[in-house]
Amino acid sequence: MMSLISIVTPCYCEQDNVRLLYERIRSVFATGFPQHDYEHIFIDNASTDKTVARVKELCAEDKRVKLIVNTRNFGHIRSPYHGMLQARGDAVILMASDLQDPPECIESFITHWEKGYKLVLGVKRQELGSPVMAAVRKHYYKLLERLSDVEIVRDFTGFGLYDRAVLDDLRGLNDAYPYLRGIISELGYEPALVPFDKPPRKRGITHNNFYTLYDMAMLGITNHSKVPLRLATLLGFGVSLLSLCAGFFYMAYKLIFWDQFVVGMAPMVIGMFFFGAVQLIFLGIVGEYVGAIHTQVLARPLVIEKERVNFD
Repeated sequence: MMSLISIVTPCYCEQDNVRLLYERIRSVFATGFPQHDYEHIFIDNASTDKTVARVKELCAEDKRVKLIVNTRNFGHIRSPYHGMLQARGDAVILMASDLQDPPECIESFITHWEKGYKLVLGVKRQELGSPVMAAVRKHYYKLLERLSDVEIVRDFTGFGLYDRAVLDDLRGLNDAYPYLRGIISELGYEPALVPFDKPPRKRGITHNNFYTLYDMAMLGITNHSKVPLRLATLLGFGVSLLSLCAGFFYMAYKLIFWDQFVVGMAPMVIGMFFFGAVQLIFLGIVGEYVGAIHTQVLARPLVIEKERVNFD
């Protein structure tokens, strides 16, 4: 009996890429894996261009192509995860629609899966784009590794193969705002790593911005570490002790040099701004954790679907 591989492609305003991506994936399965059947699920985040129309054309041409259209843009975290949960394959491959996740890696993914790996992850060899952003990402991953309770796979963005057993575990989590990169580390499956060179984007524009990158970064920290909260407590004790020592020092210095010693306003102003900044920073950190709790308590669905095509 042939096994079924589900390809899940989240997309938003990628009208120039969806057909080429479909053709490259079809070519991979036609030439390399006749023993496997496949389905290709596009989940669209309410694109404002012709992406939905282009995918519907593919659906009419090939019944293996399926489409989920969301009622609105539910973001880059929830929509791909929802698409994975709708797949019915023995294994699911998640890949972006911008062609920066090379379809040719599918061959390596399936080869490792056939060897028994339930998790096969694509990791980038090099970082494209701004050297500043590359340095920021590098230091962020180092920080996350030190803070996290589990080992996070560096340079992994979600592109990879997930066995049905892994998908069953993901379905049982009921996470309202899932950080996939961290969740798979929490599950504990031994991954096979497939390095790849990320090609530059040739069509369309990226929809990542400072907010989406910051959201992903903070989600990774708050979901997998309590260190920032404990650091706030420890720093509070440390600053309190330092302030007490400084108070005793100034009092003793004033008593000894009563007529000569004048503190002035500068230490008070600097100290006020310093402690105010520290309080705001850690109030923000606490707010991130409270926001994460609030999202989970609301327990809203990952997405609301507008329509489905070719789902029987």
